[in-house]
Amino acid sequence: MKVIYWSDYACPYCYIGEARLKKAIRELGAENRVKLEMKAFQLDPYAGEKATGDTLTRFAHKYGLTKEAAAQQIEGISQLGIDEGLDFKYATTLFTNTMDAHRLTKLAQRRGVADKVIESLFRAYFSDNLELANKELLQRIGEEAGLDAKEVRELLSSDRFQDEVLRDEEEAAMNGIHAVPFFVVGDRYGISGAQSVAGMKATLEKALQEEQQRNEELKLTSGMTCGPEGCRIQ
Repeated sequence: MKVIYWSDYACPYCYIGEARLKKAIRELGAENRVKLEMKAFQLDPYAGEKATGDTLTRFAHKYGLTKEAAAQQIEGISQLGIDEGLDFKYATTLFTNTMDAHRLTKLAQRRGVADKVIESLFRAYFSDNLELANKELLQRIGEEAGLDAKEVRELLSSDRFQDEVLRDEEEAAMNGIHAVPFFVVGDRYGISGAQSVAGMKATLEKALQEEQQRNEELKLTSGMTCGPEGCRIQ
């Protein structure tokens, strides 16, 4: 069963939500039955290549809070991440454009190392507080995940996969998804936001049971067929 989810690396709830989803999958013992696919969703497509100002000031301005209230909100969100076992330093993050990070993810998905790249990008932002628009950082993350160094350099010096990132965002809009994280479980159920592990487990379990039932029904209704190797005689 596939779980498709829209996410951005600068989104704290996306990192927390992904951690909770993976925990729910582990608790169900469904690691071999669930495949994850991340789709891009830039929180701010117009963000610059360099961080401007600190997170506290940006947060307070964006949500119309005093700096004291903003600090409390940021600390509360950070604690949610810490509770999930993440090294979460939201207060000192450096917000930049994430297009190149998403393009690197697209390459990683094609080369079978998406999990490594996704986790490294989240850690780079929330744990190491690095600028995700920095091409040297992205080059290092790609290489450490096992991607070919030359292919990563060529990617970062081009606009490869940009159209795919934009298509992900268009798909989200067409499906009424305007905030992330958003998870689509088995093409049947949607999970909006970083819900609890228990809530995610319940949705996953229901979807897995329905998938198993559908597979059993397919087996029960299978008939006589012919293929390149011959015909199946029943």
